[in-house]
Amino acid sequence: MSDRANGLKYSDAGVDIDAGNSLVERIKPHVRSTQRPGADSEIGGFGGLFDLRAAGFEDPVLVAANDGVGTKLKIAIESDRHDTVGVDLVAMCVNDLVVQGAEPLFFLDYLATGKLDVDQGEAIVAGIAKGCIDAGCALIGGETAEMPGMYSDADYDLAGFAVGAAERGGLLPSNDIASGDILIGLSSSGIHSNGFSLVRRIVELSGLAWNAPAPFDAGTTLGEALLAPTRIYVRPVLAAIRATDAVKALVHITGGGFWENIPRVLPETLAAEIDLDSISVPPVFSWLAKTGGVERDEMLRTFNCGIGMIAAVAQEHVDEVLDVLRDQGETATPIGRLVDRNSGAIVRTNGTLSL
Repeated sequence: MSDRANGLKYSDAGVDIDAGNSLVERIKPHVRSTQRPGADSEIGGFGGLFDLRAAGFEDPVLVAANDGVGTKLKIAIESDRHDTVGVDLVAMCVNDLVVQGAEPLFFLDYLATGKLDVDQGEAIVAGIAKGCIDAGCALIGGETAEMPGMYSDADYDLAGFAVGAAERGGLLPSNDIASGDILIGLSSSGIHSNGFSLVRRIVELSGLAWNAPAPFDAGTTLGEALLAPTRIYVRPVLAAIRATDAVKALVHITGGGFWENIPRVLPETLAAEIDLDSISVPPVFSWLAKTGGVERDEMLRTFNCGIGMIAAVAQEHVDEVLDVLRDQGETATPIGRLVDRNSGAIVRTNGTLSL
């Protein structure tokens, strides 16, 4: 029993349980909108449930991935726009699942903040729900942590956890990747969610505010343009895999760009040759390179430079895969090929990147 006349409450320490409960009620409709076969329970329990049999799998292998949004969140916080970073969170996880041939099944999020703002929290979770709908996975749970003293009142961080499945024997990369296979590039929606510490440094050098007109995108502010959400490739890529059975490997172009991500799916005998002339570089990357004086190779190892996903396909199936991807709304084009490695770099480039 406290000796104080007026005993301390949790809220006196900066944690508002009522706000947390209010957020849970506000986000329930968003969570409900993501339901899919295998997941139809409400949030609020101690754990989320998923029924693999109801999802239609016979002999599944589970694939898991987790990620965050990085310092892109600083732009969302400083420009007070929170409705897109949830899409980024989902995208960074589910794109890592689909490159292994897995269908995303369910997603869980973690939101940590210094002071819980219910409107802000709902906007973030609404974005997460939108990303889950785009990816075809269910948002089955999450955690919101209000931690005064760990974060300032305005700051927050996000982490996401996705689980998918593929039938045994259907995982990628396949074991028949070969020299001569063609690399198909799928266009990005912009910077996605990597390299934002450099982006923010370049913006600082430019002297522009987040609400200033974007120099590379007429009709929108700099903050809005830079917050364009990461493209989710799940549905078109799964459609190409299932319709053609010709996709041998997939690469999600994240931090490290072409140099670090392409080698992750190649056997030791193969290298990749990228034709830079074939890549249509979005204006945002040209602005970043010129404003920051960033050299070509540094751009390619930091950003996606316009290509967010790459598929490896045998020459005779290229047109078939391209047709499916384009029917699904993707801008896809051949950007290179696989060659015998011999000696030399694993990723080799020719031509000019149009920065």
